[in-house]
Amino acid sequence: MMKLPIAQPPWSGLGKRLESCVRKALFDFNMLEAASRLAIAVSGGKDSMSLLFLLKAIIGRGFPHVDLYAIHITGPYSCGASIDTNYLHAICEALEITFITRPSTQQRETLACYPCSRERRKLLFEAAKSVGANIIALGHHRDDNAQTLMLNLFHKGEFAGMLPKITMHNFGITIIRPLIYATEADLNTFAQQYNFARAVCRCPMGQNSMRKKVNALLHEIQHTFPNIRNNLALASLTYGSEKANTDPGK
Repeated sequence: MMKLPIAQPPWSGLGKRLESCVRKALFDFNMLEAASRLAIAVSGGKDSMSLLFLLKAIIGRGFPHVDLYAIHITGPYSCGASIDTNYLHAICEALEITFITRPSTQQRETLACYPCSRERRKLLFEAAKSVGANIIALGHHRDDNAQTLMLNLFHKGEFAGMLPKITMHNFGITIIRPLIYATEADLNTFAQQYNFARAVCRCPMGQNSMRKKVNALLHEIQHTFPNIRNNLALASLTYGSEKANTDPGK
């Protein structure tokens, strides 16, 4: 029987650094406020699996204990389409985390990013609420935040990245991003160290997305400005916090 690739303490130096990043995000943005049950969106890729392992190691150690649930969206064009659900279920079972699946209805003939993302969000929200979890953790990291900031600037003329924590009042769900301080390079290395690095996306739309083009642009700029990703992400978080504190609607 194949040994499951599970990352858990005692960590390497990288593991300790990533745990510190997650702890800092949870504390800085009060992500677990009033939480008793926490759902984690799990595609099976490096980001969501890192989040799963790190939260499992952290919860109850310096933070209140909360029940954890892993939610996986299935379907031929989902973000985790190439991952065997039995593999994910076995890992969650070993971690004593309840594993939940919801099927996507997306088909190749009608596939488009916007309706797909809306359906995925709806399925995640419904699955979380079915077990009484009002907080969902997503695996977006620092580099995702930098890319989002650039996309919003170029497409909408808005200086807006990803919010580390946002309450969707109409749905009764709060989204948190505990990896917001973690770099994609670190998460790549972490996944390789613990042997859970997997290619998960089979979406034909995602192979030439605007996000990939922005990432390529940032890679080019990085030759001249080595700290561009970190600086963009930091600016996004700083501006987002200031806006939240001055927003009269808060």
